[in-house]
Amino acid sequence: MRVLVVEDDAVLARLIADGLREHDMIVDVVHDGAAAVGRATDLVPDVVVLDRDLPVLHGDDVTRALIRRGSPARILMLTAAASLDSRVEGLHLGADDYLAKPFAFAELIARVTALGRRAPGRVATVLRRGDLTLDVGRHEVRRGGRAITLTRKEFGVLTELLRADGELVSAEHLLDRVWDEHTDPFTTAVRTTLKTLRQKVGEPDPIVTVVGRGYRLP
Repeated sequence: MRVLVVEDDAVLARLIADGLREHDMIVDVVHDGAAAVGRATDLVPDVVVLDRDLPVLHGDDVTRALIRRGSPARILMLTAAASLDSRVEGLHLGADDYLAKPFAFAELIARVTALGRRAPGRVATVLRRGDLTLDVGRHEVRRGGRAITLTRKEFGVLTELLRADGELVSAEHLLDRVWDEHTDPFTTAVRTTLKTLRQKVGEPDPIVTVVGRGYRLP
């Protein structure tokens, strides 16, 4: 799941991002509303964690802009205003959920995870192809009944390959969906991760490499 965190408090933004990453989410961070609209358009996140009181462009205006542009992202609005009227107003603007500051981090994780399940293209939580089974919610992978322990990146790459359902997946797509925006586009991270993933999944190798184009599952 890809999450865009929009929070002008740099310390809080980092804490939120680090916590989400600990739960196997790909996280990008911006600190003002105008940057949020641009990043959400470019990155197409599954969930936007959006502070309401933002500089440059208010969180309300960010919400309106994303809806106007047809963004598929689910929006979790954060604010220090905890009144009922304030929550209702945020939801009427088009936010999918609302969380008042200060909040329990476990609740934030639960709400982001729930919104991610509702995001377009993220409905299936158990993916299967051949003798491979991947449970997104439980972070479990099995092949022929054998449990396989994967790192977050290996799990993310296998998830994208399974979701492609046999279609070709480019290295650029994997970088976009499994790594964050600060990753060097010329890195060998995808190739290295695929090598270790293949070793763990075992023979016969279930991943087909199409030279110069990408990878797929047969």
